[in-house]
Amino acid sequence: MPFAFLGLMRLSSREEREVPDAGVGGTGDKVLLTMFSDAGEPLGDALVQSVTKSESEWRKELSPAELAVTRMNGTEPSYSGRYHHKTHAGLYRCVGCGNALFRSNEQFDSGTGWPSFWMPASDRNVRINKDVSFFMERLEVVCAKCNAHLGHVFRDGPAPTGLRYCINSVALRLVG
Repeated sequence: MPFAFLGLMRLSSREEREVPDAGVGGTGDKVLLTMFSDAGEPLGDALVQSVTKSESEWRKELSPAELAVTRMNGTEPSYSGRYHHKTHAGLYRCVGCGNALFRSNEQFDSGTGWPSFWMPASDRNVRINKDVSFFMERLEVVCAKCNAHLGHVFRDGPAPTGLRYCINSVALRLVG
């Protein structure tokens, strides 16, 4: 099984598509998000439609690795993602819908092999769900606009929040 997933990771290196515009493209229920410039500056709140697509529609838009993580609740292998080192500056958007999720100035090196943040760009832009898979209780982090699985949040992070948002690189796209 790990080899199959590593194969998916290799397939994800194809040319990247443009990040969707977070303010458009939805057909679902309305959701209140905080909009951000690509430089990470808040632009204010906006009521936008959530993104709902069929599995076949997501398959056409996402790489196999992006699909496995964001739509099938997968986890990329630690230290395999391009954003696990805090060397990038900018805003991290959702690979599925372009929603602003995290800013690099709130990123830290947790030593876990996944990008880690002590807070999201806006609490409006992510949702936290109870996850009881693998015989344990965790807090799953999902995109508030397209419901993409992003990772999990743990209570072992640095000040000022004490939280560690442990996020899959493949679910993110750095802009700015």
